[in-house]
Amino acid sequence: MADLTLDPEAIVQRQLEAYNAHDVEGFVATYAEAAEIFAHPSTLLAKGAAQIRDRYAVRFRDYRPHAVVLKRIVIGSTVIDEEEITTTPAGIPQTARAVAIYEVQAGRIARTWFIS
Repeated sequence: MADLTLDPEAIVQRQLEAYNAHDVEGFVATYAEAAEIFAHPSTLLAKGAAQIRDRYAVRFRDYRPHAVVLKRIVIGSTVIDEEEITTTPAGIPQTARAVAIYEVQAGRIARTWFIS
């Protein structure tokens, strides 16, 4: 995705929009090739574009998630979102809250930590 700016908030917003559209390729394009996703503080959930693609392709297909940002904090290259996420496994809506911490480097998300 050549049109990504270097603005961390814009990159995270683009990632959120792709997430809500269930656009796995657009979603993965916001991440660095060697990006890492963790359950806070250090449980590795996915590393690299291929694992991120595989993880979210299943989630988008099976859970149809939609996230709403309740609060966003931007400090330098770090973006912190408090989110309300609705999923519909088996067609039954479920809602949860989470915090996502994104570290952006060189115009891509390098690391993400989730607290839920």
